Amino acid sequence: MRLGLLAMSGVRAHNAELTALGLTLPGFVERSKVVASLPSLGLLTLAGATPADIELEYVDVPNVLPAPWLPGEFDAVAISSFSAQIKEAYELADRYRAAGRKVILGGLHATALPQEAAAHADAVVLGEGEPLWPRVVADLRRGTLDAVYDARRVAFDLAQSPMPRFELLDPDKYNRLTVQTQRGCPFDCEFCGASIRIAPGFKVKPVGMVIDEIRRIKTIWPQPFIEFADDNTFASKAHGRQLLRALAGEHVRWFTETDVSIAADAELLSLMCDSGCAQVLIGFEAPSRAPLERLEQKSNWKALQFDRYREAIETIQSFGITVNGCFILGLDGAGPESFDEVLHFVRDSGLYEVQITVQTAFPGTPLYERLRREGRILREGAWELCTLFDVNFRPSHMSVAQLEQGLRNLAREIYDAETTRERRRRFLRQRGREMHGQ
Repeated sequence: MRLGLLAMSGVRAHNAELTALGLTLPGFVERSKVVASLPSLGLLTLAGATPADIELEYVDVPNVLPAPWLPGEFDAVAISSFSAQIKEAYELADRYRAAGRKVILGGLHATALPQEAAAHADAVVLGEGEPLWPRVVADLRRGTLDAVYDARRVAFDLAQSPMPRFELLDPDKYNRLTVQTQRGCPFDCEFCGASIRIAPGFKVKPVGMVIDEIRRIKTIWPQPFIEFADDNTFASKAHGRQLLRALAGEHVRWFTETDVSIAADAELLSLMCDSGCAQVLIGFEAPSRAPLERLEQKSNWKALQFDRYREAIETIQSFGITVNGCFILGLDGAGPESFDEVLHFVRDSGLYEVQITVQTAFPGTPLYERLRREGRILREGAWELCTLFDVNFRPSHMSVAQLEQGLRNLAREIYDAETTRERRRRFLRQRGREMHGQ
């Protein structure tokens, strides 16, 4: 049996003008190349749970589907997609089914909208794929696929997760690879459409398994750049310290997402520096406190940290770790003045890098449900707008046009070549002073 693992390529802005500005998801390399250079860790992990006698091929699907293109002669395909590209994924699935091939869909979008996904698939996997995948494959062999495989109420221990099949990838196509050290997040932000929506709660992967994955990668890429595919790598400081001590001997450079609390832990920052941390992305979300209120459903932690933001950035960067600060435009309570506030915060704080996105109502999130109840979703089912750069809702304190124009203007200012160079020069000057004890 030949099974194709199809990953839809990286998400970029739907709006052509925004795409021209180079707006993509964050990363440590050239902005326009970032997302397309990341393979689907989920599909590679399922590949690791697939019997060796099944022939596997991993395929990156281009942003625009050539017609009537089908990538590969497969008996069945498993397709992974972001919400923004789910319609292309459905089109591809429909082509395969019309050709008599079996189609399996899963992931965040399918879990949020299983009935929608089921219209384009022979089987839909809901929740985490690992605990169900062996049964899915066995049923596929027998020709007895169920319409739905539901793991949402299945307790899965990451210690049981298979080794991803990194060897399925073409080394020349990627500038970095992903490794997962934990899943979920102890916070529950209203807007978050990440792994907490597929596996509620928070759990960690044993450090030994993480190191084994990195070593497997190093057999293919001797000096890899690693991105930890976590929502919040240092949500557990104890696990984080154990991980960092083990990482120190691996001689890799790495990037991850975490929260501002790491600034209060000098030991952790020192371990991060010693283990090869190049950059952390931190969701500051807003340059003023008011829009931060009530972002989280379990607590109001982010709003309480606001007064420490600038000091935290300075502290983290003093260890030689650059900070990529993330700001969400269009949060409730934020008006047209918020664009200048972000710009001034970026300039004053000394941030090395910055990511600006638009608040996006992803299907399956509490934000989407609230905005739908309030009549603020612009177009039901317009998943192509779920890029983090296109507007799919009506803001509370400005018009849609003001939010779109504000994003464009701010992007031009922040990502201007000279402005970007100055941010880097400022970081290097400060590092030089610190290293010379000034």
